[in-house]
Amino acid sequence: MTIATAHESNVGDATVGTVYLVGAGPGDPDLLTVKAHRLLQGCDAVVYDSLVPREVLDLVPEGSERHFVGKRRGHHSVPQPSTNAVLVALAQRHRCVVRLKGGDPFLFGRGGEEAAHLVSHGVFVQVVPGITSGIAAPAYAGIPVTHRRAGSSVTFVTGHEEIDKVRPSVNWQALALASDGLVIYMGLHNLPRIAAELIQGGRPAETPVAVIQQGTVSGQRCLKATLATVADRTRDEALASPSIVVVGDVVAEQIEACAPQPAAVTMPIPF
Repeated sequence: MTIATAHESNVGDATVGTVYLVGAGPGDPDLLTVKAHRLLQGCDAVVYDSLVPREVLDLVPEGSERHFVGKRRGHHSVPQPSTNAVLVALAQRHRCVVRLKGGDPFLFGRGGEEAAHLVSHGVFVQVVPGITSGIAAPAYAGIPVTHRRAGSSVTFVTGHEEIDKVRPSVNWQALALASDGLVIYMGLHNLPRIAAELIQGGRPAETPVAVIQQGTVSGQRCLKATLATVADRTRDEALASPSIVVVGDVVAEQIEACAPQPAAVTMPIPF
């Protein structure tokens, strides 16, 4: 399959191809965009994260280079500067490089950082948006993140504030009443503090909450509780990462009959 890259030129003796920052979606391979699917089938190299299932990686040609650069709590993580260096080096010897990221590259995926680094090093780069887990995981549990009766605004926020110390901490108390609903990524570890801060900020303790573990793939679980009880319930029922937390009255609008069947896939790092 021929892939038409956005740019291709020579810098010195090196051929510079294009790095595509591709969103792999939330896990179910059927949720890949057509463009992502096409690029994966024709790429010369792929650099991928820990939440990309093997079934998606199977789309990559057998002779293509593969580089794992995943980051997950409790597992060895590849430093971001190392990932940046790998991308630049691959672009200097390959025409089409896919940087494959779970979800969407520009939503808590460091895609903006990688794009800026590549441009600063003279590498052509193009973003390919993907379906984010903050929408897809609730949908696979039948939960809409907005609803005419329950929520006309929603805030997407990271709950994993230990990723780096440069970013300002989330002001959970200020966020408590800032929108009708909250969708929290990577928030399971800090959920007791997050819930307490939201209540202290004025969010009612009886606010419905859903925690969706491994959304869209085999092993998906959905726990529903209240803001006052969710931390204890997730601990008692041993929910694990990756999980999406939905806070707001939209949780009560769940329609389980519309939820798709999670995909039977194999993840590179077992949960």
